[in-house]
This record gives sequence, structure tokens and C-alpha cells, in this order.
Amino acid sequence: MKGLLSGLIALLLTFGGGYWYGGKVEKEAQQVEVDRLNTEARAKEAALTTAVTTTADALRKTNEKAKLVAKQRDAAIDSGALKLRLKASCPVQTPTDTASATGSSGGEARANIDPEVGKTLFAIAEEGDRAIQKLNACIDLYNKAVESQKEIK
Repeated sequence: MKGLLSGLIALLLTFGGGYWYGGKVEKEAQQVEVDRLNTEARAKEAALTTAVTTTADALRKTNEKAKLVAKQRDAAIDSGALKLRLKASCPVQTPTDTASATGSSGGEARANIDPEVGKTLFAIAEEGDRAIQKLNACIDLYNKAVESQKEIK
């Protein structure tokens, strides 16, 4: 009986030791895998950070160029070098005197726009352009982020 009890205790100790050792080995293997995945995630995060920085810099440079062009255009409007004209029509009938039609307009009626109104119209259009550029930059960054995360599963 004593031999049977000693054998049972030895068997339990062997099983317990093997179970403990196997758990330790598995924990170490899992830690190695977690470290590897963390390294990959950090690399992807760094790539995304670089992409965001690059896109933000490009967007900032584009906006600065657009502001410079707008300032130059506004200065040309203020100085009178750039005149803003629209096609115009008049409901009042005028006599058809072909001798009085002069100029290079070819008989087409034109109206000058007030410089401040023209600058305001350009500003509205530029604001829309900037919003579209920002949206496109955000879409590009989103697509890059989605692509980088497709590999993680």
C-alpha cells in the first residue's frame, strides 16, 4: 500500500511539474508573439504618422500657394489690372445701329463687376477648393490606415 501511495504521489508530482513547466513555456511563447505584434503595430503606427505628417505638410504648402495667388489676384483687382466682366443682357430694346457698334466685344453686352464683389466670389470659390482638398487628404489617409490594418487579423 505504501508503494502504491508513493507511486501515486510521484505520478501527481510529475504531472503537476509538467503542467507548471508547460504553462511557463506557453507563457513565454505568448510573450514573444505579443512583442512581435507590438513591434509590427509600432512600425505601422510610425508609417501612418509619417503619412499624416507628409499629407499635412503638402496640404499646408498648397494652401500657402493658394493664399499667395489670391493676394496677387486681389492686388491686381484693386489696381485695376484685372477687370472682372460678365455677359450681360438688357430687357430694353435699343435701336440696331450697326455704325455705333464698336469695340472688340463683337456686339456682345458685357458688365463690369464691382471689385469687392469679385474678390468675395473668388474667396468663396477658394474656400470650397480648400475644403475639397482637405476632404481628399482625409480620404487618402483613411484609405492608407484601412490598408495597413487589413493585414492584422
